[in-house]
Amino acid sequence: MIEKKNCEEVGCNRRKSPVHELSMMAASVTMGQISQQLDTIANNLSNVETTGYKSRDANFEDLLFQQINNAGKNEDKATRLTPNGIRLGSGAKIGDTQLDMSLGTISQTGRSLDLALSSPEQFFEIGVAGANGQYETEYTRDGAFQLSPDKQNPNLVNLVTDDGNAVLDASGNPIQIPAHAKDIQINKQGGVIVAVMQNGSRQTAGRLGLVQALRPQLLESKGNNLFGLPNLGTGVNLNNVMQAVGAGNASVQQGELEGSNVDMTKQMTELINLQHAYQLNGQAITLNDQMAGLVNSLIR
Repeated sequence: MIEKKNCEEVGCNRRKSPVHELSMMAASVTMGQISQQLDTIANNLSNVETTGYKSRDANFEDLLFQQINNAGKNEDKATRLTPNGIRLGSGAKIGDTQLDMSLGTISQTGRSLDLALSSPEQFFEIGVAGANGQYETEYTRDGAFQLSPDKQNPNLVNLVTDDGNAVLDASGNPIQIPAHAKDIQINKQGGVIVAVMQNGSRQTAGRLGLVQALRPQLLESKGNNLFGLPNLGTGVNLNNVMQAVGAGNASVQQGELEGSNVDMTKQMTELINLQHAYQLNGQAITLNDQMAGLVNSLIR
């Protein structure tokens, strides 16, 4: 006859075994990481129509696990399909999110201020005004540029992004164009050539600032389709991360825009798989809780 003891003696609220606790922890941790990957996919899907957008892919890796060797070394393993012992893990986490630098579809627009870059790792340099009025250099693949009147000189207009940030030249200065220019030509090398209305002569307004990301995975998203570099510290040579593009290597295409490189089929497939994984981990937590309750009821 099994002797029953009250909860004060056996501690009914501590009846979960280490295996139950580990499996519930692994499932709950994994669910949290899956939700983060769902956010990444949602962000990709919301930018399917964003010019020059680069999608991100999340990669999972195992957390710490414990190996329990419960079978003898001399045991016959001929019919065993799995490794010896039992593995108790702590779940999985997102190791990193990789930036997909593949080229999006380039479409013709016929608009003189629409620019695309045919080299997949080249970026336009953009000047974002900081709190002290100084320009902070950021990078974009979105070449849908506009003209904005210069507040200090009515005879000039500035080449800017849709958000009003200055497009920089190869020297890091904002590109300015005469306000009365009637035609703007931008060649493959990034040279901005304008026709002046009075006599039809042409003049150069500068050359677009272009850089090549040698290590694009270091780029941080700054919002508004812009990228920036993290604080790399004093031990890192910036030239090994980002390098200026010379005129001979530039890949500017006027009158065209690069579309988003998000693969809808791939994203939807991953979304369905993640939803299934989330449901399975949720069911694992429910089953572990039910098993712990069953054990407690048998002991009472």
